[in-house]
Amino acid sequence: MTFAEQVPGLTVRYQQRTPSLQRLVEEIGVVLAGRGGSRMLRILNVTLSRCTVLSQLMRVPLPALVTPRVLGVDDFALHGNIYGTLLVDATTRLPLTLWEGRDAEQLGRWLRQHPGVEVACRDGSLAYRQGISVGAPDAVQVSDRFHLWQGLARRVQDIASAHRGCLPAALPPISETGPAPVEETAENTAADTRAERHARRLFEVVHALTRSGRSPSSVARELGLNRRSVSKYARAHTWQEVVRRLPRKPSTLDPYLGYLQQRWDEGQHSAKIPHEELQSKGYLGHYQRVKMAVAPLRRGLSLDEPHERPPSPREAARWITTHPHHRSPHINDRLPRLLGHCPELKLTHDLVRRFAAMLDNRDAAPLAGWLKDLANSELAPRAGLARALREDRPAVAQGITTPYNSGVNEGRITDVKLQRRLMAGRAGVPLLRHRVVLIAHLRRRYAV
Repeated sequence: MTFAEQVPGLTVRYQQRTPSLQRLVEEIGVVLAGRGGSRMLRILNVTLSRCTVLSQLMRVPLPALVTPRVLGVDDFALHGNIYGTLLVDATTRLPLTLWEGRDAEQLGRWLRQHPGVEVACRDGSLAYRQGISVGAPDAVQVSDRFHLWQGLARRVQDIASAHRGCLPAALPPISETGPAPVEETAENTAADTRAERHARRLFEVVHALTRSGRSPSSVARELGLNRRSVSKYARAHTWQEVVRRLPRKPSTLDPYLGYLQQRWDEGQHSAKIPHEELQSKGYLGHYQRVKMAVAPLRRGLSLDEPHERPPSPREAARWITTHPHHRSPHINDRLPRLLGHCPELKLTHDLVRRFAAMLDNRDAAPLAGWLKDLANSELAPRAGLARALREDRPAVAQGITTPYNSGVNEGRITDVKLQRRLMAGRAGVPLLRHRVVLIAHLRRRYAV
């Protein structure tokens, strides 16, 4: 055994590494975790296994936790249907802790152990609302503006899905897009492709079973389909609405379709030569696209002329929720047509714009009247949202009027997801907590 006096800054009792090297190992472990940290240390001529790097990382003490005045609470996905809870100091923007689960009891227990929270920002979760009420009853609860708008946008998409048949009304009139096509119905339209024949057959079977009084779940079990698929077929008015292959979008080959038709009429039935000729004319696309374009001509059909497809429910919801000043000319041209055709979407648009005005002006005075109009609407998605907001009305009013929000939480959750990806999703909650907290303080220390 060797007894020697320790040299400050160079040696530490019972250590095989100098303090500088130990700090380097710990900080590399914080930033890159086990396997990545081991590889980086190997470049620096320090050979340590990934398990040793993680072991050294877990020995680093977490910074002393100071109870924040403004607390941000939000959930994040750990894996599958398992969620976790992240707490952030909204003033310093530093993460405090995280744990698995998003139940009220755990949040309330943490708040009782750390008294002093004055403002708590959260989403519309009932569990978080109850946890804050139990653990910090004197704290002002704020329902986050982003989550309020996100919940409203989700209901708008549900309403657009329920009125899917109205969405083609957003397209320009036939006179503006080309010659009027022959009107097609489910009875007189032939299904040419395998997907179309499959869609038509399922459409007829599902409608025959649902008309007999069968429930969607019963029909799904009999046909071996997903319940959502059966509901989609049951809502559709024609089989064309549920065809998997939607009308194609415009492509870079569209300006050259006339030339392809001309070369076909001249007897050039190979796609290779027209592709080479189109390249000399400036076409930069692949040969396969030219081959697929002339395929209908081989079956005696006309070229698949480009035509605009109706907006999807998600696109229609985005049109409605986008601020009028931020809408493109394309949306400004089509949205009035859609709203003029569908009174339900028109009412939804008016309600969305009224709520947006409350957020922009930070004025919660019209909230009571807005909730009443929302509840009086006939569609279930809007009525359900009105009920949820009315139960959480004080926090909703705080979210509209106060500057507090959960924006910092969303940024930290993005960081949590990054750390999990760096560890291939295999990190346990203790290791994930250690890295998320330490890396935030490490960045703050080396911030320029």
